[in-house]
Amino acid sequence: MKALFQVARSSRLRFALGAVALGILVVDRGSAQTPVPSSPPSQLAPFVTTATRTAAEPLTVGSAVDFMSAAELVRRQVSSLAQALGSVAGAPLFSSGAGGATTSLFLRGANSNQTLFLVDGLRLTDPNTNYEVFLGGSCVSACDSLEIAHGPQSTLYGGEAIGGVVSLRAQRGSGAPQGRVSLEGGSFGTVQAAASAQGEAGARAWNFSLQGGHTDNERANNAFDSVNATLRVDQRLNERASVGGTLRWFHGVYGDPGDRYTNDPDNTSRESNLLATAFATLTLAPAWSAHVVLGGQDRRFVSENPRVGRPTQFTVVKNRRGVLDAQTTFSGIGRHRFTGGVTAEANHTRNTGFGSINEKQTLLAVFAQDEVALHDDLSLTAGVRNDDFDTFGRATTGRATIAWRVVPRRLKLRASYGTAFRSPSFLDLYGQSAFYSGNPNLRPERARGWDAGVDYYLARERGTLSATWFETDFTNLIASTPDFRSVENIQRARTRGVELSAKTVLGAGTHVAASYTLLEAENLTSGTRLLRRPRHRVSADVSHDFTRRLVAGVGAAWTAQREDVHARTFARVDGEDFTVVRAYGTWQANDRLALKVRLENLLNERFEEVNGYPALGFGAFAGVEWRY
Repeated sequence: MKALFQVARSSRLRFALGAVALGILVVDRGSAQTPVPSSPPSQLAPFVTTATRTAAEPLTVGSAVDFMSAAELVRRQVSSLAQALGSVAGAPLFSSGAGGATTSLFLRGANSNQTLFLVDGLRLTDPNTNYEVFLGGSCVSACDSLEIAHGPQSTLYGGEAIGGVVSLRAQRGSGAPQGRVSLEGGSFGTVQAAASAQGEAGARAWNFSLQGGHTDNERANNAFDSVNATLRVDQRLNERASVGGTLRWFHGVYGDPGDRYTNDPDNTSRESNLLATAFATLTLAPAWSAHVVLGGQDRRFVSENPRVGRPTQFTVVKNRRGVLDAQTTFSGIGRHRFTGGVTAEANHTRNTGFGSINEKQTLLAVFAQDEVALHDDLSLTAGVRNDDFDTFGRATTGRATIAWRVVPRRLKLRASYGTAFRSPSFLDLYGQSAFYSGNPNLRPERARGWDAGVDYYLARERGTLSATWFETDFTNLIASTPDFRSVENIQRARTRGVELSAKTVLGAGTHVAASYTLLEAENLTSGTRLLRRPRHRVSADVSHDFTRRLVAGVGAAWTAQREDVHARTFARVDGEDFTVVRAYGTWQANDRLALKVRLENLLNERFEEVNGYPALGFGAFAGVEWRY
């Protein structure tokens, strides 16, 4: 098997795979007896929720929002959360190595800890609970949808929502009960398996997904094992009330050799992240509804670093969070829709590493928003929020948007302005070591940002073309003091640029998704470019239904002009430009059985997203899926 994967790197095999795909196409056209009904064209999501906290038609939203359905990701054979986000305009990701490695997101050039992750309506992250391991190793399941709201969003979601909000949400089951199981294997000793089931029966609905697998990756001590489980259940009590719950678990074990100069043969990291919610939706009156979520998170991260002649070094991080989030929406006054609510949160963090943290924090926040349609083609939103922390005090934010449908159902102009903040971490406030003392007088990092854009909606709901100009100013950024023995609010920064995106269905079954981001990101205090923010980023994916049985596609991403830090010398260096190409195909043998193949890093590009951490070379993978 290992020899087969080595041969798969050759250009001859790539040519052979292409010939096989062509052969399948010819045979299929000549021998198909009972064609499987083709899937309907991909359409715009009828509603988005992240930008307003309410179900809103995209035409009425004044924010830049991206939406990806599970069906779209399945078509493109994208299962990792990181790979899904990497195709979004304004959202460059950088991984410290191969599958399972920590991965950072720089949404609109904001720092990696200035983007908020919502999972099933629950905050996954805060300054003490990072997302990098979850993002690097978790999967987007068959029951998930993904929304990305760009720009400052603290008015609806609180701290860390400076660059925007990434919302991963398990969808309600629908239709007749159905399920699927799949198995995939390929390069780097990779074996992946998945099973899912969803449906509804009367007042009850369910959606379940389980995924897991193993890969060796390319370097020594770089194997990654993971399990992802997602469950959502819903129960309609009567015409006015429904309840439900979600459960999501990620577990990963990663052999972490560090950078290529270190090549640690023993270091291992493990993470277990469990999130659970219970929710209720109530219709209090024809124009008055309420939604309540009670949730909790339990995260445990362990880094194990054996040392010669000394005891093994363990770093253990435990994050526990309890959340109550309640909101009510009233639309009984003219063209207004008012939303208000409260969020109460308590979290506890223990970290045995640098700073030796064992701290608790409580938060109470209130927010209010008004969505108003001034007339049929003009929508405004305005909102305000106050967050009260028992550690450092209060933070008040606001946001306003406008959406003007210049040509009804076809052309929309939009703009938004908002403020946001990031809370100081426990390490920033209270950390203690022989060489460092936290600063309990820190203020939250602040940002204000605006954008203006245009969306063109193609006829027959066949897609959208979008363009956005954005700018965000950052103040009170937390950085080390000149002697590096503490931290203070001393830095300013600015990010600005252009986001272009297109998502459409051309002709008979050609699906196109593309994005381009031009980003200028500057540290105004030092006069230098912010690290790991590429000036240019292009992503494109094209797939076609060759027959009712065969779908094939190709994707590419180009990253250029970025700065990084050398992993060994810590000197600032120019990051290399790189292009990554992938190809994939699915043959639907019959109504139940599908065969799949995908080729990653097709050109065998050798590059490092983060200096010192080589990305994987060419990989070939094949799988089978059975629907029931």
